[in-house]
Amino acid sequence: MASASSQSGASSPSRPVVRPIALTIAGSDSGGGAGIQADLKTFHAFGVFGTSAITALTAQNTTGVRSVHPVPLQMVRDQIDAVVEDLRPRALKSGMLATAALVHTVADALEAHGLERYVLDPVMVASTGARLLDEDAVGAVSERLVPLATVVTPNLEEARILTGLAVEGPDGQRDAARALVEMGAGAALVKGGHGDGPQMTDVFFDGTEERTWTRARLQTRNTHGTGCTLAAGVAAGLALDAPLVTAVDRALAWVALAIATAPDLGSGHGPVNHFAPDSGFAPGG
Repeated sequence: MASASSQSGASSPSRPVVRPIALTIAGSDSGGGAGIQADLKTFHAFGVFGTSAITALTAQNTTGVRSVHPVPLQMVRDQIDAVVEDLRPRALKSGMLATAALVHTVADALEAHGLERYVLDPVMVASTGARLLDEDAVGAVSERLVPLATVVTPNLEEARILTGLAVEGPDGQRDAARALVEMGAGAALVKGGHGDGPQMTDVFFDGTEERTWTRARLQTRNTHGTGCTLAAGVAAGLALDAPLVTAVDRALAWVALAIATAPDLGSGHGPVNHFAPDSGFAPGG
């Protein structure tokens, strides 16, 4: 039996932090730098409980994608249903969807469950150049997912494909962001990371407010998974009830830090640092 002194000195267990839930619907990256793996790491860094629905298995590393195996449509839908019916997410994001049929499956699930705070990362081409979305799926993304999105986060090439615009420089990014909102998105963040020059600009528009962020372009090979990580950071911020512009601002800052402190892994496009210390949000929301 413990003594009175030992009992009085014992610390009582702290109450568990109730963390908001976020869902990622995306492909699995065997190299751990992008896709589901990057999303779950990012959710954790922001203090959010991550859930997932895997859309495809990929065999890849920092040097490239070797093969892609889509998950059967019903299995994707079953994963989403299972999560939402028991662990309803406060926010979600989607990444690699690969086919038009899968885009429709995901859109049907989002509509059926009334899911909100949806970040659409329209993954089309990997940083290594591998095509990750069938050409005939672009129309499905535009027609089904863009109108459901709280914010869509294309890079320059994805913005060109979705809007048909040239998207040259910040002015082109502004035009593309406005076009995406006209297509039904709640907001658009057109990223400039795949551009040229010593600086990069990201442009945000939500139908009313326009914001731009300009930073020095870091000369690094370690940029694998930046788009996934950014979209997951925005979704995590929304799950923590941050206003959209605040969620975007803090996710951009955190990704910049994650790139600057990347661990230099692999021999190709290395991953960013998902251990970067400060998301700008207090853990637990």
